[in-house]
Amino acid sequence: MTALTLKTGAFALCLAAIPTAAHAELPEPVRAMIDAAIETGDETKVRTVIELARTTNPDDASELDVILANFEQELEQQQRLAKAAEEEEIRSAGLLENWSGKGELGAFMSSGNADNTGVTASLGLTKDGINWRHKLRGRADYQRTEGVTTREQFLAAYEVNYKISDRLFAYALGQYERDRFQGFGARYSASGGLGYDVLTEGPTLSVKAGPAWRRTELIAGGSTSNLAGLAAADFDWALTDTITFTQDANALIQSGSSTFVSDTGFQASISDALSVRLSYTVEHDTDPPVGAVKTDTLSRITVIYGF
Repeated sequence: MTALTLKTGAFALCLAAIPTAAHAELPEPVRAMIDAAIETGDETKVRTVIELARTTNPDDASELDVILANFEQELEQQQRLAKAAEEEEIRSAGLLENWSGKGELGAFMSSGNADNTGVTASLGLTKDGINWRHKLRGRADYQRTEGVTTREQFLAAYEVNYKISDRLFAYALGQYERDRFQGFGARYSASGGLGYDVLTEGPTLSVKAGPAWRRTELIAGGSTSNLAGLAAADFDWALTDTITFTQDANALIQSGSSTFVSDTGFQASISDALSVRLSYTVEHDTDPPVGAVKTDTLSRITVIYGF
C-alpha cells in the first residue's frame, strides 16, 4: 500500500488504546522509536520500525502486534474520512470550481502546405467528478510575415466522459477546426462511443472509438457532410521523475477525405508548475481540397504552465 502522511493527532488515539501494562513491557528506546515513526504517518516507515523491534525484542511480539493493528485501523479510518471528504467536495463544487489544466506557449516549424516558423499557443482544462469528466482544449498556430498570413490553424474541442466501471467509459466529443492552408474555412466534428483505460499504472494507455459525423466548409466554396468512424489512443509514460513521453493518435475515417493525426512528444519538468515540451505532429488527409497537399507536419517547442 502507498505510504500516506498523516500527522500525530489521530495516531495518539491509536496509542492510547493500547493497554498500559502491556505497553510498559517494551524498552523505552524502542517505544520512543515506534512513537516517532507513527508521528510521521508514513506506513512503510512504521512497518519497518515495528519489524526491526520484533527482531530485537521477540518476547514483545504480542504488544507489537497490537500497536500495528491499531495503527492499521486508524490509517484505514483516516483514508475513509479523506475519501468521503473529497467526494463531498466534488459533489458540492460549483460550475467553475475544481478545474485543473495547463497552458502552452511556444514556437513551431512546419513543412507541407506551408514552410515557415511561427507562434503556437494552447489551453487545456479538465474537471473530474465522481462519474463524469469534462475536458476543454484549444490550440492556435499563427504566423503573419510582411503583411501576409502564412499559417492560420485553430482548433477547439469539448469532450465529456461518463464512467461506467473502473476502466470503461462512454464519451461524447464536439470539435471545431479552421485551416485555410488545408483548404477549409471550418470543419465541425461530432462523435460518441466507448473508451477503455487499458493501462492505469506506470505507462498509461486509454483508447476510444465510435461513430462520428463531420461537416467541412471549403474555402473555395461549397461544403460536404459525411458519416464517419473515430478511433483514438492516448499513451503517456513517465521515463524518469522529470521526463515524460507522450503519444496521441486519432483517425477519423469516412467515405470522403479521412484524417489521421499523430502527436509525439517529450516533456521535461522544470518545477512543480513549469515544464518544457518538444513535439512532432503529423496530419494526413487522404483526399484534401484542390491545391492542398496530403500531409502536414509541425514541430513545436513550448513552455507549459500547469495549474
